[in-house]
Amino acid sequence: MKLLIRTAKSLSRHHRPIALAVQLALIVAAGTLAFLLRFELEIPAAYRRHWQTALIVWALAKSLVFALAGLNRDWWRFACIYDLKRLAAGNLVGTLVSVAIILRVAPAGFPRSIYLLDLVLCFVVTLGARVAVRVIADFPTLNGNTQGKERTLIYGAGNAGVSLLDEIRQNPSLGYEIVGFADDDPQKAHLLIHGTKVLCSGASLGSTAKRHLIDTVLIAIPSASGAQIGDVLRRCHESGVSFKTIPSLGEVIVGRGLVTQIREVAAQDLLGRTPVRVAEAGIREKIHNRVVAVTGAAGSIGSELCRQIARFGPRSVIAYDIAETPLFELELEMKANFPAVPFCPEIGSIQNARRIREVLEHHRPSIVYHAAAYKHVPMMEGHIFEAVENNVLGTYGTALAAEQADVEDFVMISTDKAVRPTSVMGVTKRIAELAVNSMQNRTTRFVSVRFGNVLGSNGSVVQLFKRQIAAGGPLTVTHPGMQRYFMTIPEAAQLVLLASTAGRGGEIFVLDMGEPVKILDLANNLIRLSGLQPDKDIQIEITGARPGEKLYEELQLLEESTVPTRHDKIKTFVGPCLSYDEVRTHIQALRRICAARDVTELLLRIKDIVPEYNPSADMLRRALTEGNEPVDGRRRKSEMQYALRLSGHEATVQSGTLVGQ
Repeated sequence: MKLLIRTAKSLSRHHRPIALAVQLALIVAAGTLAFLLRFELEIPAAYRRHWQTALIVWALAKSLVFALAGLNRDWWRFACIYDLKRLAAGNLVGTLVSVAIILRVAPAGFPRSIYLLDLVLCFVVTLGARVAVRVIADFPTLNGNTQGKERTLIYGAGNAGVSLLDEIRQNPSLGYEIVGFADDDPQKAHLLIHGTKVLCSGASLGSTAKRHLIDTVLIAIPSASGAQIGDVLRRCHESGVSFKTIPSLGEVIVGRGLVTQIREVAAQDLLGRTPVRVAEAGIREKIHNRVVAVTGAAGSIGSELCRQIARFGPRSVIAYDIAETPLFELELEMKANFPAVPFCPEIGSIQNARRIREVLEHHRPSIVYHAAAYKHVPMMEGHIFEAVENNVLGTYGTALAAEQADVEDFVMISTDKAVRPTSVMGVTKRIAELAVNSMQNRTTRFVSVRFGNVLGSNGSVVQLFKRQIAAGGPLTVTHPGMQRYFMTIPEAAQLVLLASTAGRGGEIFVLDMGEPVKILDLANNLIRLSGLQPDKDIQIEITGARPGEKLYEELQLLEESTVPTRHDKIKTFVGPCLSYDEVRTHIQALRRICAARDVTELLLRIKDIVPEYNPSADMLRRALTEGNEPVDGRRRKSEMQYALRLSGHEATVQSGTLVGQ
């Protein structure tokens, strides 16, 4: 067998002429065998002339048809089902052409049964030759040396798992020895797929891994939910085996195999949802050859927006941010990766109305993506004036500057924390939504984009957990029932870009983000991803909810109605709004109150603008202790008691102190 394999490998260097010669010999052999079978293994003398004529016709006609069908260019080493269909069609057409010729040139009395016998035999021998070549070529991979290879179980016996098995077999240098499959479909239990047995379901993964001495589990379920991934991680840890995965089908690059994309399981695999892919034609039409500006460009979302915008060939990208060093680093990256796209970094704060007007008037962008904001919830609870000045007054001033610069589209990035807000950050973003959308009846088209937490962004809980794991723990979770919606940074940026192509203005676009993820489950799975055991190697501590935090986020207000868009994963929410004059009055009041640094009056004004705002007890306590006391102190207490009642806090005010919750 080894000699046969070496011979086959040496001949493979001249496979084209050898294949043509073998194919011709097979055609002749099939025709001769058809005559022998027809006449009981001995061709009578009266039919030898028929046989000789038929062989010449078959050889010429079938060789020509096979050439036209491309069968001469096949590499038999990689014969597959697709080749079988082409081979059957080529044999059928070749036989029909041969019959037409034989009827004209062969002597009278040609046996008709020969036609069918030749068709069947020629198909069988040409197919058999291809299968034989593939078997010989694959023999080393099927029976190769397994020493030093990782004993591997493929989780998922579907199309992705089978494709992965085939690729691993064809690449013995990868170092994987496939022992079997695991699959949750009970109908696949104990089946043989390409000679490999389905050994178990996911529930018995741990025991099977121990019994068969599995080293690695390759997760080949592109549609696996976050819960499934989490279960696999837990069982792999219990059995002491490593684990890797392949990307979702939407991430697989055309022309690349699954093997080349085997990677470690990442945090995004725990989302329990398939990342949304948006149609890029509309985005390209919107952005190509236009000047596009991004505020907050040095942040996680802003920088990803700059990268994705550059892919669509804008005339230039204007990056506005107050953070000097990150903006400088982004400039270096953009010039290295997108040298054909002019990149213009601009230093400045959105609170500086004069500076933002100066930048927009100078560059005259067609589109502004407004990503600049203070986003850290607990920190903004302690900096309410700064949050209002930046998130509300800064956004309003940027929107006005965009309108004055004749910007066509202004897209503001919002958050799910703006829905029935309990935090300063959330309520300031809700006011910013109302302010931006109130400007719609003017020249610029204003929209807002609302989404949840972003994996990998600055301040993300995932980043915090990774730092805590690196430090040896503990991981801090505020509440065991805390849950959040998550998305990836590229996905968030795509949604923002899509928003600039949809709607007529005044809308709030929201992504269908699937099911929320429990933060405690995320913490446990991230520990397992690091190769450690929760509560053994790394402890998890419950610290209590922080000021302004909710146990879960909501993506729409009760008063809002849902309107579908062209993309099935994106919806439009249209709800309560304020007129332009109302917003202008509120903005003037907020500016005056921030200048006076009056916490109590600021909270009351915010409550007027966003009645559904439910401030935290800490914020109300601060208002009582820090507020500028008016002449009528009793009036101030009365106002605060009213605010408490509206906020749903069961509390009383005694001697200027908040008691109970």
